[in-house]
Amino acid sequence: MPYDPPSQAAWMENPATDGYPAFQITHQAAGFQGYGMGSYSFFNQGVEIFATSAFEVDDTPGVQLHDLLTIFLDAVHGSGGILHVVNDTGGSSTVANPDVPVTVVSYP
Repeated sequence: MPYDPPSQAAWMENPATDGYPAFQITHQAAGFQGYGMGSYSFFNQGVEIFATSAFEVDDTPGVQLHDLLTIFLDAVHGSGGILHVVNDTGGSSTVANPDVPVTVVSYP
């Protein structure tokens, strides 16, 4: 994810989705298997920037993800964070839990 989006409004996947995923799996990747994937946020422009999820999976047959994590870096200089690990699954990694991995063992 970028360090420096200037505002949340400038970094929106669509009007209802904050930010963009670090990794997106579309319907063209049927059967994709991901292992040990991670994403961090460090939005350092002094404004709160959020990503709805670090990983986004379309309704795609056979996709499986294992051992995912997100982490919020540098509570002193960073702001905002990642609200879910994958789609609407998994907790958030924000200034409330800096430097603590938030994990999802298996998805779906």
